[in-house]
Amino acid sequence: MSGIALVRMPGPRIAEGIVTHVRREAVDSELAADQHARYVAALAANGWRAVYAEPADDLPDAPFVEDTVVVAGQLAVLTRPGAPERRPEGESVAAALRELGVKAVRIAAPGTLDGGDVLQVGNTVYVGRSARTNDQGIRQLSALLPERRIVPVRLTGVLHLKSAVTALPDGTLIGDPAYVDLPDLLVPLEEPGAHVVPLGDDRVLMAASAPQTAAMLEKRGFKVTVVDISEFEKLEGCVTCLSVLISS
Repeated sequence: MSGIALVRMPGPRIAEGIVTHVRREAVDSELAADQHARYVAALAANGWRAVYAEPADDLPDAPFVEDTVVVAGQLAVLTRPGAPERRPEGESVAAALRELGVKAVRIAAPGTLDGGDVLQVGNTVYVGRSARTNDQGIRQLSALLPERRIVPVRLTGVLHLKSAVTALPDGTLIGDPAYVDLPDLLVPLEEPGAHVVPLGDDRVLMAASAPQTAAMLEKRGFKVTVVDISEFEKLEGCVTCLSVLISS
């Protein structure tokens, strides 16, 4: 599997990004830019061509493009983020999708939906009911994806569903049961180990902050690519947040 990775460079104001469940720490914007470039290079090395949304230097959270759109098959669902200050991020993402020829629909008010709350596993779509995603947003997503099975998930103490759980290429859910009530979770050995990006076949992308979990997954037969995203983790970001993968 390969395709396009929709991404956006971090701007000079990234340190001002929203934090909710963590203590604010100093963020090095130059280091964040370097880490982002290495993240994109890791995707490219695994067959994913980067397409950049327009810079949005006045929007600190803009590099977390995952929250602005959910791509399901050949359809893109432009979200309506739960944080009002993040909603302007969507127009430039919509423009990038138009240039790619991807059909797009939208979540409308009063619905709110963050892409970080949406986890697709085969025909099932788990959607976190969080501070950023409301019931109306979940109902609209269900109506826009009638061929999918939508499963609302209650969260505790985390920003997004994919802050707590993601899925391995074989469909296994990996996550922390302290934050999310889902059955048959593979429990990671570090909290950031709950965050994986399937890259196709048996390949996954993970953060360097979860070396023990990476080793565990390698023993299970997965090929793990590791990237350092420390500056984004200070803002409750993870490897899933920084790209939207569109399969070719």
